[in-house]
Amino acid sequence: MDDDRAPQPDADDERDLTLGWLRFHRDALAAKCAGLDDDQLVLRAAPPSPLSLLGLVRHLAEMERAYGSWPQGTDRGFSWVWGDYADGAEDDVDCTADDVRESFETWMRERAVTDTALEARPDLDARSEVNGHSVRWNLAKLVGEYARHNGHADLLRERIDGATGE
Repeated sequence: MDDDRAPQPDADDERDLTLGWLRFHRDALAAKCAGLDDDQLVLRAAPPSPLSLLGLVRHLAEMERAYGSWPQGTDRGFSWVWGDYADGAEDDVDCTADDVRESFETWMRERAVTDTALEARPDLDARSEVNGHSVRWNLAKLVGEYARHNGHADLLRERIDGATGE
């Protein structure tokens, strides 16, 4: 696994701590995908689950869009999901090797939009006009999404090539 990653944050300030965990978890997912070819990234390595590493990348791009970019003031919708997340539909996991480059570019772009939005809203108590929650709530939700799915990524990577590590 790639050791050139953001370390676990060592901060007492709430904002720095939360943003540090976001960087840590973003880098963890990138590390789980590093060194794999396109076919390995879309491999559904833990049947009967439909999850793949690329599906997780796509899902987390959507979560960046939903919970990170909200300060832009508009509901930007989703790139790959059809239906309502409330009904458990996560169609963003349905992807092929042909989707790898576009998916990673979208994930990086959504991360940048989140970072720009967060720079513009330094107050964690600020409220979203889109979902009504605070910056704090949205950041906690986004970090939680990464943490949850990085556990899945750990298992998928181990099934693909035996690689383990944080």
